[in-house]
Amino acid sequence: MAQRALRRVFVYGTLKRGEPNHHLLADADNGYAKFICKGSTNRRFPLVVATRYNIPFLLDKPGTGSYVTGEIYEVDDPLFEQLDVLEDYRKLYDRQIEDINVGIEGGNVPCWLYLLRNCPDRLLKLPMLSEYRNTLEQPYSRRPPGKVNIFEELLKGDE
Repeated sequence: MAQRALRRVFVYGTLKRGEPNHHLLADADNGYAKFICKGSTNRRFPLVVATRYNIPFLLDKPGTGSYVTGEIYEVDDPLFEQLDVLEDYRKLYDRQIEDINVGIEGGNVPCWLYLLRNCPDRLLKLPMLSEYRNTLEQPYSRRPPGKVNIFEELLKGDE
């Protein structure tokens, strides 16, 4: 039996356990996913919630913001491709490998994470979080597939 290639992914927003898009990781029909552990970024990043859909964005501005807490998963290629679709990889988000701190004994684990590059400067004026939680005050809302260009919405503002 061929061994499947697994990649480690750090999730910090709606894909975490208990959050609105976790079903993508939990549904075996999407591919293989295994929770490894909690962790946090080794570098500070701005994590903000923006747009009328209250989407969490990790901005590609290392050194600004907080050490961001999230979860590490091992995923196979089919699920990794599903994550790329959810995150609008290359259109909205990009991804890169970052070392994630998993504690004194665990050290650092290199993981893929999704970031928003070329973000409008006004996003840096939003409250910066160290951990995302979907809340009643700022509820996440799924956008209609293919009907909303989130990057255009980010450029024009939340009005």
